[in-house]
Amino acid sequence: MLPLNSPHSLRSRFQAAMILAMAADALQIFVFPLFAEGALSPADDVLDLAVAAVLVNLLGWHWEFLPAFAAELVPGVDLVPFWTLAVISVYRKRKQITITTEKTREQRPALKGQQNTS
Repeated sequence: MLPLNSPHSLRSRFQAAMILAMAADALQIFVFPLFAEGALSPADDVLDLAVAAVLVNLLGWHWEFLPAFAAELVPGVDLVPFWTLAVISVYRKRKQITITTEKTREQRPALKGQQNTS
């Protein structure tokens, strides 16, 4: 089993989160309006609660999930793929943090050949 902070584990968590977000958005946009009463559907609300819980479990808490969840509860606004946009935003933020950390390491390399003189 891979550790939670390994690159492979993080990549697979983001892939799972993206698939979940896209599937939930597709259900809300294409399927639920066909057999439910639209945005006031309890199934729609249960789906949003489940997606929010699983995304927080996969990626941890991010502020991007709060506006996505609130927007999904507003009738008519849930036709915008907010879950997918939230996961993309979290991914971009994580990628930017990783790039910044790597640049910082490159700018401050360890001193070579320095020995303890005391």
